[in-house]
Amino acid sequence: MLETRSLELLTDALRRLDEGFTGLPAFQADIPGDQRMGAVLAEVAERLHDNFPYFHPLYAGQMLKPPHPVARAAYALATWVNPNNHALDGGRASSALEKEAVALIATMFGWHTHLGHLTSSGTIANLEALWVAGKLHPGKTILASEMAHYTHERISGVLQLPFEKVPADAQGHMDMAALEARLAAGDVGTVVVTMGTTGFGAVDPLPAVLRLKEKYGFRLHADAAYGGYFGLATNLGPEAADAFVHLGEVDSIVIDPHKHGLQPYGCGCVLFDDPAVGALYRHDSPYTYFSSAELHLGEISLECSRAGASAVALWATMRLLPLWPGGEFAQGLEASRRAALAFAQRLGEDDRWEVLCEPELDIVCWAPKSKPELSQAIFDEAARMDLHLALIQVHGRLWLRSVLMKPEHEGWLEDILIRLDRAYVLAAARHF
Repeated sequence: MLETRSLELLTDALRRLDEGFTGLPAFQADIPGDQRMGAVLAEVAERLHDNFPYFHPLYAGQMLKPPHPVARAAYALATWVNPNNHALDGGRASSALEKEAVALIATMFGWHTHLGHLTSSGTIANLEALWVAGKLHPGKTILASEMAHYTHERISGVLQLPFEKVPADAQGHMDMAALEARLAAGDVGTVVVTMGTTGFGAVDPLPAVLRLKEKYGFRLHADAAYGGYFGLATNLGPEAADAFVHLGEVDSIVIDPHKHGLQPYGCGCVLFDDPAVGALYRHDSPYTYFSSAELHLGEISLECSRAGASAVALWATMRLLPLWPGGEFAQGLEASRRAALAFAQRLGEDDRWEVLCEPELDIVCWAPKSKPELSQAIFDEAARMDLHLALIQVHGRLWLRSVLMKPEHEGWLEDILIRLDRAYVLAAARHF
């Protein structure tokens, strides 16, 4: 069941990599524990059985998408060199690949002039964006929707910046009337819009926020960690599609290639439309940057050591699957969106279920209509049938939640619905 062809291709690529070092004197590293590695790896494989099958379409729970085989192989290939994309001394080739990969992501938003780099996570990427915002608007309040990721509030605390939540509507969007009322009160430095909330996959009404930006003059950051790639999809609803059209008009963007970008954890990305913010990172370290006059990525990053393998894997994936509307990568996003719409429709046609809101991306939230107390029991019963869902608490009520982010989910909907039906029947029979 697990994909293994990439291992054959990796072996060929390793031979090619080895050829690049044939001019060096012969050398063979001593490997402590060499004779026992097989046994340890077998034990690791056994221990890893205690995981949910995140790679399988019956895993329809949290935001866990398997990396593309080329990403896995390229990441592993790079670890034989183990580059560090802090200074060029630690990763010349991988730093070049990172710059190219980040530029390709920026182009997806219409940015041909930008400053950006990869991070170890979306949390760190958002930390950098809000750190820059705080430097430009010191002491001023950061606003985000109550449905935004909790890390914005936590990050603001770390940065010692005031943070306030803006109410959201029933569909999970930031409430524009509430936002303007707070802006009118003054002392707001930055507004965070979420392009695909963790809970619903809701896309904040960016065009309306941009109009308020013109009026009140705040800095605008887009947390597109989850939904950022959906600007390539052609089957979004009109409001979400319009929001993605305007995404390039914000001041900074965060996107997570380790979500919809088919990358292993952890690979986040932060982008700024104004390269001049790079001056905020300036430091006077005496020991890092003497090998080249070119830009060292550590000069525009709060993190120091970063896995060059992440950049290699991302570059390889985009080389294979370019970020083009209508391309193979975009088609995968569209399949996930179709799966969510079809799943929500089928649930809505069944009198037993209530759908929280129409999915804007690929996340569906629903619950038993007349028996809301069954959500937990259905979740448990479904897991016993190898159908793995998630749960979300909304307005004091527990809802079931599925992130249908694998393109294969579209072809597995019937199987998912059959298992869900059985889980409902069993849960209801045991509960009453």
